[in-house]
Amino acid sequence: MGFEFAGVAEGIAREAGALLRSFYERGVATEYKGDVDLVTEADRASEALIRERLTKAFPGHGIYGEEGTRDQMESEFRWYVDPLDGTTNFAHGFPVFCVLLGLEYREKGLPAGEDGEMRAAVVYDPLRDECFVAEKGKGAWLNGRQIRVSKTKALQESLTGTGFPSHKRHSSPNVHFYQEFTVRSHGVRRAGSAGLDLAYVACGRLDGFWEFNLNPWDTSAGYLLVEEAGGTVTRMDGSKFRLDSSEVLATNGLILGEMVGLFEDLFAGRGLGPIPTPAEFAARRKAAGR
Repeated sequence: MGFEFAGVAEGIAREAGALLRSFYERGVATEYKGDVDLVTEADRASEALIRERLTKAFPGHGIYGEEGTRDQMESEFRWYVDPLDGTTNFAHGFPVFCVLLGLEYREKGLPAGEDGEMRAAVVYDPLRDECFVAEKGKGAWLNGRQIRVSKTKALQESLTGTGFPSHKRHSSPNVHFYQEFTVRSHGVRRAGSAGLDLAYVACGRLDGFWEFNLNPWDTSAGYLLVEEAGGTVTRMDGSKFRLDSSEVLATNGLILGEMVGLFEDLFAGRGLGPIPTPAEFAARRKAAGR
């Protein structure tokens, strides 16, 4: 595909994924950051490997890692690194986790609070050996095959995904959003890895995904993947997405308006319309020619 950055990053992510797989197969020691927010020795080992390889391959680039790496943050190019997205799954032996690498270009003089342009992305699932790769203007790819978002046109026919914080989840309002989307769609999945959820929107396995209070290392790679696959990544109201990730809404583009409208009603506390019966839904499909 003639990648400038993503090809090298894919090799690094695959190497880190092999390391995670070895930890996963023999079990790992865990410790807690907060009340139920944990970190494993695998997180740290993976980030150390990625840091070493990125520094060697791109010595002028900055690195912003989940486990504390803050190298050359003034650089024009900055890698966002999640060495193990889905740590809770990993620690419990639940087979859904990945390595995330996202490259941002920040031109000189860009204010600290503004986003640059995402240039490259890698999401690697080591257990399924699936590597999602994107580079700005060059499309999104899965193991060498170009991918596109789904063609589902209605929320009621859609499979969507979401997530919940690993700590202080009792104060998260997302359970109420989860309930409304569950009864108004084909289903909602909560797999525990925002990186994989976004990659699944990019390849059409999910039609939409939303979550609150993520971090740049959680979303930067998936952000570019979804856009390069023809989808949309916005805030809940449809406005421009920001890497501060206070909220993210990724869709195939076709259900964006419906999801934004439902969020508007939920945030405003407005009464929602009745859920269509199967007969009413069948009539809508027929009228739409589907």
